[in-house]
Amino acid sequence: MSAEFEAELKDVAGTLAQIETVLDLDALRADVASLEQEASKPDLWDNPEAAQKITSQLSHKQNELRRVSELRQRVDDLGVLYELAEAEDDTASKAEAEADLAKLRQEIAALEVRTLLSGEYDERNAVVTIRSEAGGVDAADWAEMLLRMYLRWSERHDYPTDVYDISYAEEAGIKSATFKVSAPYVYGTLSVEQGTHRLVRISPFDNQGRRQTSFAHVEVLPEVEEVDHVDIPEKDIRVDVFRSSGPGGQSVNTTDSAVRITHVPTGIVVSCQNEKSQLQNKAAAMKVLQAKLLQRKKEEERAELNALKDGGSSWGNQMRSYVLHPYQMVKDLRTEFEVGNPSSVLDGDIDGFLEAGIRWRKQTENA
Repeated sequence: MSAEFEAELKDVAGTLAQIETVLDLDALRADVASLEQEASKPDLWDNPEAAQKITSQLSHKQNELRRVSELRQRVDDLGVLYELAEAEDDTASKAEAEADLAKLRQEIAALEVRTLLSGEYDERNAVVTIRSEAGGVDAADWAEMLLRMYLRWSERHDYPTDVYDISYAEEAGIKSATFKVSAPYVYGTLSVEQGTHRLVRISPFDNQGRRQTSFAHVEVLPEVEEVDHVDIPEKDIRVDVFRSSGPGGQSVNTTDSAVRITHVPTGIVVSCQNEKSQLQNKAAAMKVLQAKLLQRKKEEERAELNALKDGGSSWGNQMRSYVLHPYQMVKDLRTEFEVGNPSSVLDGDIDGFLEAGIRWRKQTENA
């Protein structure tokens, strides 16, 4: 085996060994066995919400275990395959082994990112809110483009999504949208997307064809669970009901089933109109409100901690630029990660940005 190939293979195998240690494969196997036992109970689906959580966790942990095991097998096999190709002086097989090693390095690096998600809420589902900011109708259109980008990203990964509410703008696009993405560790993954996203392009809404800069804000929260104990007294909320509507005011529901909840002490307003039942919409809106209050509590605690530390790291508000004119580029302003194909990014290909963001955050925390 060539010294260069052997050194690279050893490096990749070492990274995988570190991942195996962090994931604790024995504990992972025990979790899978326990969840399989839970999933086989005859009364599992008496509580659909709990059943869905168990089956989702089981599927995720089985896939994670399978993924690590397959990577280990490929690493172990690759050295043998390369030695055979060298012994037979098979140039084509050696080139194939080198290509496989490069692919393995990428896949193991992607798995390594998952081990960096160790925050308190990282393994939860994510509740994402997108709001148009400065830029008028272009900003509303930009907010809708971002909504599509995240829904397409979720679709690429087979992550279920649930759109709670969309507030449509008058001319085009949306004022805001709130949706949930359900998958293990999706909050930790998407949390690096929080901040202001900037778009530069020739405005399709300007009859003089001028360049326009518009902004939209992305907020990412962890879905609340029963253990969070976010107490919201009834006297602190105002509940309004209204008729669900689509773009242009088109009615999509003939009853006042949509719900808007205002948290009076903080002024936080949330709404939900995707369910047919007013009770279901109220329950979904309350979960979003709890997530926002939980995030507010976390921010207050973080601010106090940063004050004690005499400052603290800040991500800054504007975090990514998408330029469609005069050149084509998407660049993250924190990580410096960039690509020259905005169309692919806007179609949901954002994994590179997510991985770079997660690594950057970990480095910032350790600095």
